[in-house]
Amino acid sequence: MRSSTGVHYLALDHLRALAAFMVFTWHFLHAGHGYPIPFDGAPRVFPLALLDEGHTGVALFMTLSGYLFAKLLDGASVRYGWFIYNRLLRLLPILIVTMLLYVLMIYGQGGDLKAVWRDIRRGWLYPTLPNGGWSITVEFHFYLVLPFLLLVDRFRPALLFALIALFIAIRLYLYTRYGEIQTLAYWTIIGRIDQFTLGILAYRYRALLSRGSLTLIAGLMFGAFYWWFDWRGGFYNLPSYPSPSRLWVVLPMIEGLAYGILIAWYDARLIDGRSVVSRFFGQLGAYSYSIYLLHFFVVFHAAQFIDQSVMRLSNFYVACAWSLIVFCLMIVPGYLSFRFIESPFLKLRKRYIARPDPA
Repeated sequence: MRSSTGVHYLALDHLRALAAFMVFTWHFLHAGHGYPIPFDGAPRVFPLALLDEGHTGVALFMTLSGYLFAKLLDGASVRYGWFIYNRLLRLLPILIVTMLLYVLMIYGQGGDLKAVWRDIRRGWLYPTLPNGGWSITVEFHFYLVLPFLLLVDRFRPALLFALIALFIAIRLYLYTRYGEIQTLAYWTIIGRIDQFTLGILAYRYRALLSRGSLTLIAGLMFGAFYWWFDWRGGFYNLPSYPSPSRLWVVLPMIEGLAYGILIAWYDARLIDGRSVVSRFFGQLGAYSYSIYLLHFFVVFHAAQFIDQSVMRLSNFYVACAWSLIVFCLMIVPGYLSFRFIESPFLKLRKRYIARPDPA
């Protein structure tokens, strides 16, 4: 999607579509907390564990965000006030509409509206916004520290590695004190800062990371690791939620490192952006923010309807195929949301890059 700078990166739209599909499939497979696909074992085709544990798509989104802003703002002087203004125009319209739709849904179901409003009011600081809105809170927290991260990256990039080590140490300390760190590692900036930072570093070292052999090795290792993680119990059953496993101390870093390598490689290697398939998935990526927020109203009902009225989804691979079909159909509400909710506000954006850096 074209930014206020006039730049558009199709490769990153493809990866946004992949991230959205991973999250969508995670919810489609396990819509009823283990229905239609239970939380046990891992698929024999080991890379597909990334779909069985599709929550990791959020980590891809976060790493993409760090990479994108490092690329957009590389060597530039930024009017930070206009930058925040533009991000609010980008994030708030569909987020507000989603929250209103969620309130109406809870009201129609006779739910506790006071609890919903409390979660929405607290959502600017805590991960309490429904329908995936919690991740937008984390994203905005990233924007608040972005100037510092880019300044360090420009003059002392090695300190970004020290920052990641610092937050690993913080998570380890919190783990030893409270007995679990999954909650903070997954739902807050305390864990996600690794992924934003590694996205920035992936852009800085993109020439090194874009080597095909490195990407292949990293992809195989990460796929095998996530298969093991999925086999051991994954997000919910390692051995419970929240998990007492120390793995969550370093899991955000592992995800950010693997996805940073993937992003740098794909951004450098995408050649054909004109094919029908490329343009279709580019559009899915452009609409991915709307799809991400709105799919909660669709995905669980779709999985239940197909399982009960079309065919049983007890087979993992069949369920993944159906998930891809339904996900592709999400381009319709994604387009409508983008066209009528997001686009009118995007026209109000201001150019926030003041001048190129003389250096």
